Amino acid sequence: MAAAGFDRGGLSDLTSGVPGRPADVRRGVAVGSAGGTTLTADIYARAGVHLAPLLVQIYGGAWQRGGPGDDEWFARHFAGLGYVVAAIDYRHAPAARWPAQIDDVRTSLAWLRAHARELGADPARLVLVGRSSGAELALVAAYQDGAPAVAGVVSYYGPVFLADGWREPPRPDPLDVRGVLETFLGGTPDQVPDRYAAASPVTYVTPQSPPTLLVYGRRDHIVDVRFARRLEARLHEVGVPVALLEIPWAEHAFDLLPRGLSARVAFLYTERFLAGLVGPSPASVH
Repeated sequence: MAAAGFDRGGLSDLTSGVPGRPADVRRGVAVGSAGGTTLTADIYARAGVHLAPLLVQIYGGAWQRGGPGDDEWFARHFAGLGYVVAAIDYRHAPAARWPAQIDDVRTSLAWLRAHARELGADPARLVLVGRSSGAELALVAAYQDGAPAVAGVVSYYGPVFLADGWREPPRPDPLDVRGVLETFLGGTPDQVPDRYAAASPVTYVTPQSPPTLLVYGRRDHIVDVRFARRLEARLHEVGVPVALLEIPWAEHAFDLLPRGLSARVAFLYTERFLAGLVGPSPASVH
């Protein structure tokens, strides 16, 4: 997918930062339970939305930390554009190891589909977006055999080849990638190879996989961009529409600075990707 749309806004679009947009939020909406834990979601939407696209946001945090309130600026931004945004939760390692996390994502998605119209959303226009470990979950949920169809998926710097990520850790390695993966999956690739394969999004790529946007930094010292390039090549190989945005100067989690240039570039690409798939019509907000 070629870079598009920057001619209209010009440099000002990239340097003005993420604008504040009005959106209401319902926090802690119960969407299911697992392992004695209540799963919740924060729901962002502008007043009056009707059959708007549903954007499901999955936070990062090495599968060990974080919550639905993370990345609130992103949720408010896209809710302000007319989307309904559901920021969901999942259980954390080491107390809960794979596949608990993907099971929790599926539980949340099932609830959101069943209640989409009550939220002002169209369940047929559902897109997943995740960051880092949340992007791994978003990609698996979008690609996995037998999963309900989604219209598209967005990965912000998500791991996609987990065994290779363990065997080829970054240098330097500030997060201890091997330790993180072992905590998440319960061992090394030699000890639990099936878990590494099952948690790797590339395992599930087929010609039926949904359109995909990959957003990665070339200076990332957690998830090397070469893994995103390999996923892009695999998706191309089977005929799935895919775009890879590489931000030359960006590190991992670059969008923690939502008014920074890296985040603004990523948000603009994401806006255009979503608009091309499921973008809300003017009638979606009354």
